[in-house]
Amino acid sequence: METTANLSSNLNIIEGSDQTFVADVIESSKSQLVLVDFWATWCGPCKSLTPNLEDATRAKAGRVKLVKIDIDKNPSIAGQLGVRSVPTVFAFNNGQPVDAFQGALPKAQIDQFIDKQLAGTEGGQATADVLQQADEHYRSGDISTAAQLYAQVVNQENDNVEAISGLARCYHANGDIDRAKMTLEMVPEDKRDHQAVKSVLTAIELAGEPPVKDEFEKLVEKLEENPSDHETRYKIAEALISINRYQDGADQLFAILQSELDWAEGKAKQKLLKLFEAVGPTDPITIAGRRRLSSLVFS
Repeated sequence: METTANLSSNLNIIEGSDQTFVADVIESSKSQLVLVDFWATWCGPCKSLTPNLEDATRAKAGRVKLVKIDIDKNPSIAGQLGVRSVPTVFAFNNGQPVDAFQGALPKAQIDQFIDKQLAGTEGGQATADVLQQADEHYRSGDISTAAQLYAQVVNQENDNVEAISGLARCYHANGDIDRAKMTLEMVPEDKRDHQAVKSVLTAIELAGEPPVKDEFEKLVEKLEENPSDHETRYKIAEALISINRYQDGADQLFAILQSELDWAEGKAKQKLLKLFEAVGPTDPITIAGRRRLSSLVFS
């Protein structure tokens, strides 16, 4: 017996025709993104493109519909759209063709094409709004609400890299490193070099065992006795970063850099750059920190 998900996938991948084009494509595109795959039985590249289109459509869990049209049996619509070679794929949104490509693109580029089109739909804007709200809650320290919002997007779009990475970051912020790693495993293989994924992986790399209170206090006392002890200050920075006190850790690293920019062959600077990668390029710590670092390097 087919599951609801499978039935939904089957309904969103269909064979189209000139006669059913208005219903299959024009009307359907008013409620979801519709891809129209113009193909032919004699077309070699079509045989490799179509399966990738079908996989990409299934991955979008009902937000995308794929209509496959054999141009030899249905020349009218292809002619009206100016199709001169196959495979040619059109994207329809709100009853209109909005973009197209020719040739057998690799899967990664198909995914990029679809994501671009979805971003322009009402649903895409709604998703972007939810992710923005989640980001704001995360930065304000409301990790629970942020996690709920990220999870909401993941439930609707199980390949949304920003949502998956955001959810993993929430687990990391709560100290659940194993859950964070498991969440990142949801990211599709061809999207694992995404900046958001790299950011969380770096945050996990920087995480460590929480510093023992007595040992940390001894480090602080030692530094107070000798503020020029860069090694001790560096250990304090590492301890702060390991418990997500990123700004405090950055301040300690900057104290080293202000005194000795290339201390320990650039050890403090490299740690600071990793911290920037961990919090992400748009985080205030990174934005202000990079300006501060540049002023030190080029002063």
